[in-house]
Amino acid sequence: MEQNVLLALGLTTLAGLSTGIGSAVALFARRSNVSLLSAALGFSAGVMIYVSFVELLAGGQVLLQNRHGVELGNWLTVGGFFGGILLILIIDLLVPAHENPHQAQFMNDNGTGLQHLHRVGLLSALAIGIHNFPEGMATFMAVLADPLVGVSIAIAIALHNIPEGISIAVPVYYASGSRRRAFWFSFLSGLAEPVGALVGYLLLRPFLDDGIMGLVFAAVAGIMVFISLDQLIPNAKKYDSGHQAVYGLIAGMGVMAVTLVMLA
Repeated sequence: MEQNVLLALGLTTLAGLSTGIGSAVALFARRSNVSLLSAALGFSAGVMIYVSFVELLAGGQVLLQNRHGVELGNWLTVGGFFGGILLILIIDLLVPAHENPHQAQFMNDNGTGLQHLHRVGLLSALAIGIHNFPEGMATFMAVLADPLVGVSIAIAIALHNIPEGISIAVPVYYASGSRRRAFWFSFLSGLAEPVGALVGYLLLRPFLDDGIMGLVFAAVAGIMVFISLDQLIPNAKKYDSGHQAVYGLIAGMGVMAVTLVMLA
């Protein structure tokens, strides 16, 4: 596990900083391909949901059963899963609903309240940083557990972060007129993911055993499922002009299933 630490940190950093891709798309692309975005977000949700239930939750259950016995292990798995959901839910509730950073806006959207855009952009950057903290830990731990699964989750998180970058860059750009300022606010918000990964790892490292890792995997599964249901799928449907979101969702599950079977 220790030999995967650098790989885990690198993938987590790349996933987090993909907010910069979103800002570049919003600031420099003349037209947003919303159908592609819808399919990509659906694909990410498919990958994360499938991995959460088939790999992370199941793997955590095995570890907890081996450490604590079948009955207690099963209860701890359930507790870890819903504990992860509770964690991300609490974080989500701390973000003002009217400034939800997951409602991405494109350059060609017609916005209102331009006098508040700069504040909205800054609050979005802060809120996304808070959200990215547990996501970074989840990605990091997934890579430590299984690099193949971790790479898939890192890609899914990266795709998920692109519209978040858009939601920061657009209001800051409209308010300030500076593409550079908008890009850097968006880019730097992604640093919360590697920071979250390092803090989580350093706090848990002295206690890591099968029992702790099992709880972490179950909690990560809960976090991933919540992100998919609360953020990815709704935003995928928002930009869906047909069935792109559902097709992407199924494709993500299919690709992940085939990959895991082939490399098992």
